Amino acid sequence: MSSQPTTTPTQQPTRKSSSTLTALSILTVLIAVSLAFFIGYNTNNNNNNNKTAEEQHPTSQTANLFGLKRFFTSTTPAVSREISKTAASRKTAGGSSEKMSRTPIYFLSHGGPNVMYQTDHPAYKKLGQIGKEITTKVKPKAVVVFSAHWQAGRDTIQVNTAEITDLIYDFYGFPSHYYKEKYPNVGSREVANKVLDLLGKAGIKAEGVKRGLDHGVWASFKCAFEPESNPLNVPIVQVSLFNNEDPVAHYRLGQAVSSLRDENILIIVSGMAVHNLRDLWFSRDDSRPLPYTTSFDEALKKAATAPPAEREQAMADLLKRPDARQAHPTFDHLLPIHIGAGAAGDDVGKRLWTMGEGSMSWAQFRFGQVANSSSSL
Repeated sequence: MSSQPTTTPTQQPTRKSSSTLTALSILTVLIAVSLAFFIGYNTNNNNNNNKTAEEQHPTSQTANLFGLKRFFTSTTPAVSREISKTAASRKTAGGSSEKMSRTPIYFLSHGGPNVMYQTDHPAYKKLGQIGKEITTKVKPKAVVVFSAHWQAGRDTIQVNTAEITDLIYDFYGFPSHYYKEKYPNVGSREVANKVLDLLGKAGIKAEGVKRGLDHGVWASFKCAFEPESNPLNVPIVQVSLFNNEDPVAHYRLGQAVSSLRDENILIIVSGMAVHNLRDLWFSRDDSRPLPYTTSFDEALKKAATAPPAEREQAMADLLKRPDARQAHPTFDHLLPIHIGAGAAGDDVGKRLWTMGEGSMSWAQFRFGQVANSSSSL
């Protein structure tokens, strides 16, 4: 007689029944997950208007119901790219998301250094409002500024690479305390190198130098970014103009550095909408604008706010106007706005404010919009 154990008839069905139960369990889970997906999807669609982008994802909702979120969070490259886009967007107060825009560009009519002390002058107040918009709404990580008071070579641009910069008191005949003024600032070698790299790629000869800030920058910045009440607190890198009066060359200069705006770097161009120092002495007792002040100021507005496809030519034509040499005996204070218009790309220009005063115009411009914010200017 064999002593080997024999299989009883009941043992086989037990295995089958165990397998069947396992299969049924898996099937039940799959059905439950499918139903949860379906219910979550429909519920989500009914509440889309009150949900954030994350809450609107049905996979996330269903996974959380079963504590299985980690199994549903792996993403394909396409989804990863979409998440990157979402991460690069900014949420509004209402919870909706909008893509981050490029920083705008500002043209500041800076006047003389005396504007720092004329706190009741309309231009002082307007510069302060513009500065407040920049610090509270634009919030740049750095500023690149072009001033009428720095012209390098005829075909060469200079970029200030100094990180600690002094002030240049490039004005004459003012009281002694003007030459003791201070403005806290710091440069950035990193940003300066970015500018040099962009100019090189555009075929523009450029070199780094160590230089202070001239009054076209620091005097107007003391009005716009008053150190106590509205400090700028970001690096400032000044870049020169060409030492020529070619509007197209300066427009191209702006185009070359335009991509800085995609890195949250603000471009400011500082000059004067109308600037005739010779006639200023003759009109100092009468603040009413001279005829050419008004006519050129309006022509500048028309050119700077022209459709982007027409703007370059319109800006160049300004220098050919019969009143151009009256409004600007030299074009150094006009050419900065050509740089700004070139950097604007497809963005439209807007005159924020103007005031004619004798042989001067204080017009202030902005190219582009302030991202995700309404401007009061």
